[in-house]
Order: sequence, then C-alpha cells, then structure tokens
Amino acid sequence: MKVIIQRSKASNVQINNKVYNSITNGLVVFSCFTENDTLEDINYIVKKIVNLRIFDDENGIMNKSILDVGGSILSISQFTLYADTKKGNRPSYIKALNGGEAIKLYDIFNTELNKSVPTVTGIFGADMLVSIQNDGPTTIIIDSHAK
Repeated sequence: MKVIIQRSKASNVQINNKVYNSITNGLVVFSCFTENDTLEDINYIVKKIVNLRIFDDENGIMNKSILDVGGSILSISQFTLYADTKKGNRPSYIKALNGGEAIKLYDIFNTELNKSVPTVTGIFGADMLVSIQNDGPTTIIIDSHAK
C-alpha cells in the first residue's frame, strides 16, 4: 500500500463539475493498493497518518498530529501511485491492484481512518478533479512495503 499525504488548508474533490466533498484544515490522502496488501498494511498506514506530527505547534514547529489539531481527511483513490516508468515513456500500472479488489481495501482503509479522524472521500474509479491548498507545502509519501 502506498499513500501520498498533503497537509491542506482547504481542499475539495469535484465529480461531474460539482463539489462532491471538501475539507478545511487537515490532510489530503491519495492511496493505492497492490497485490498482497492486507489489513496489516492498512493498519500500519492509518496509524502513521493519524500520528504524523506535521502540523505546527505554537512555536511554528511541526510537532502536532491531525488528532492534536482536530483536522479532517479527504481520501482519494489513485491507482497511478504504482506507476512503473522504468521502460519507455508510457507508465505501466500492472502493480496496482485490480479495481474489484482495491475498492474493498479502500473502503476498509477509509473506515479505519474515520475511527480516529473525520474522513470524506471521492468516488472510487471516478474521474475526479481534486483541488488542494497545500499548506507548507508539506507532502509525505509512505509505502507499507518499505517499513
């Protein structure tokens, strides 16, 4: 499982030219699943996300988690995170888990996130327009297979 996390002041996801979901202070999380991902991978990533100290404290130091600041999460599925660009100029997405299996893990992932932090999503597999006001900018990549 791989995620990209961006600290955000305000973000939204549009589907069919309409805002589907939005957050103010919080995180935008792009996620992708690969073969052999399990509940253990999801739990590892969720624990990392909710405890990452990437929000500023009173002294402007990144020392607070999303739990500390009372933020929310906009979670977006993004199969392109497992793009393989080693050969040629057209990325291969063969490492991304097929949609039927990935949506099950994506739903579990969001349920687990929502147990700790209010979490809203896009629509799995939809053509989405994601607008992010990246705060910092702060962007973190976590791969459960690189722990």
